[in-house]
Parts: sequence; C-alpha cells; structure tokens
Amino acid sequence: MHYTLHQLKIFLTVTDFQSITKAAEELHLTQPAISIQLKKLQDQFDIPLTEVVGRQLYITDFGKDIAIRCRKILDEADGIKHTVDQYKGLLSGSIKISVVSTAKYIIPYFLKPFMDMHPGVNISIDVSNKNKVVEGLVKNETDFSLVSVLPEDIKLNTVELMENRLYLLGNEDFTGKMKAPKDLEKVTLLFREKGSATRNAMQQYLNHHKINVSSSMSLVSNEAIKQTINAGIGFSIVPLIGLRTALKNEKVKIYPLKGLPIITQWNMVYISGKSLTPAQMALVKFMEENKDRLVQEHFNWALNPLV
Repeated sequence: MHYTLHQLKIFLTVTDFQSITKAAEELHLTQPAISIQLKKLQDQFDIPLTEVVGRQLYITDFGKDIAIRCRKILDEADGIKHTVDQYKGLLSGSIKISVVSTAKYIIPYFLKPFMDMHPGVNISIDVSNKNKVVEGLVKNETDFSLVSVLPEDIKLNTVELMENRLYLLGNEDFTGKMKAPKDLEKVTLLFREKGSATRNAMQQYLNHHKINVSSSMSLVSNEAIKQTINAGIGFSIVPLIGLRTALKNEKVKIYPLKGLPIITQWNMVYISGKSLTPAQMALVKFMEENKDRLVQEHFNWALNPLV
C-alpha cells in the first residue's frame, strides 16, 4: 500500500464532517482536490471507504475502522515532531478544546498567557452545544472541554476554574413587581434551547419554587436572550459572564430574587485515562497553577455584580 499522511488527513476530515464540501472548507482546499486524494486512497483498498445515498455521503463500517487507525497514525506522526521539538527544548503540539456557547467568554482569557509562553503549541476551539461537546470527548475528537455541568456517565479528570453565577435578568424599564419568585408567573420567561445547561438550571429553579409558566419563548443563545430583553420582552435566568458590556451600556439589569444566584462551576475536563501529550500536560499544569490569578484579573466583576 502507498498512501500518504496527507491522504489520511483528508479522509479523516471527510469522515468527521461526512461531507467533501465541509472538509474542503476545513482544510482550505478545493473540492476537486479533496475528491482526487480521496480516490487515490480508495484505490489502495478493495472495500469501499464511503458510499453515496441520494446526495449524502456516508462512511462505511470499513471506512470507520480505517478512520480510527488513521487518527492513531496521524497522532503518532505529530508525536515525531513533538519529540524533535523536545530535544530542541521547545514545547509544541496541538490541543483541541470544545466549549459550550457561554464558555467562549471565558476560555480566551485562560489560554492567552499560556499561548504567549508556548508559541509552538497550536490550539483550536470549537463552540457547540453541551451534547456535542460531550460527544466530542467520548469520541476522542477533542482533548479538553469546558462545561458547567459534568456528565454523570463519563469518567473525567477535572480542573475547576471558576464559579458560574446565574442571575435573573430583565429590562431596566420594567414597571411591574419583581420581588418574589412567584412574580415570574406574571411575565414572559425566556429559555435557552432544550439540552442547555442554562435552561436546566432555570427550570430547576422554577420547579423548586413551584412557578407555573404562563408565557415563554425559547432562544438558541444568551446573546439572543439579551437582545430580546433589550427589546422589552421577558425575563431570564442566565450566566452573567458574557453580559458585562450589556449591564453597563444596554437596557438590561439584574433583579435580585430569593434563591439567586444559582452557582455552578466552570470545569476544564478530559477523559480519565487519556494519554496526554507534553503540550496537553503543560496546559493542565498551567490551568491548575494560574486559575485563581486569572479569575481575579478578568472575572472578579462577575462574582460580585451586585456589590
């Protein structure tokens, strides 16, 4: 067999996206270039790697097994470069991090000083919903994830980074009464989409206080919720971490309410038993040693917004 690492990388990317178009975008190549390399790899095997049903590309069972081996080969190939860099006294490698949508306001502040220290380490961040973030961990498609609620059915190593505080947010021009949890029954409540950790936390609060929801809307992001509140529609229980500018410059405010804030924990997690590369181990060590300082520097306002 005469395949190249380039062909394996292309096939693995096609496998991840199940799309030649998306693989081309990810690798910054043309679709014909992807198709040509995919065909050259396929020519090495008598069994099909992919099949097309209608207009949808599917990976065969054989192709899925080959993809697993491709990932191992490419990881080992990267390991050769890392070994060379180590002998030169450099730290290099790649780190893939998946985060839930709200965590995109947090992770850059933890990563920047690490990247300044280790410019040879390449870091990619994927922002997705909680279910896809967890799925990426299980499939080993990502090295670390940043989540506020730990999945119960997966054994994880955890680095606790900072508290995640959720408050009731509403329009500052609201003229009605909002003094007790039962007052929420009289307004429109804004929920995140199903499966969101923010939605689950809000629903638990409502259930605990036996609040009957009379009017509600579902939105796909905290940004959408903020804009809806700006327009004068409804209240929501949301993390404040991404709302610093809004609280200063827009028509939103925190409404103190019994039982709030809800406090969860932002965690950087990775699968127990995962064999970490030197770069990945360095990131874990950096987070553990510097998290308190970085929280104080960048997020102290979110821990005490009513002070």
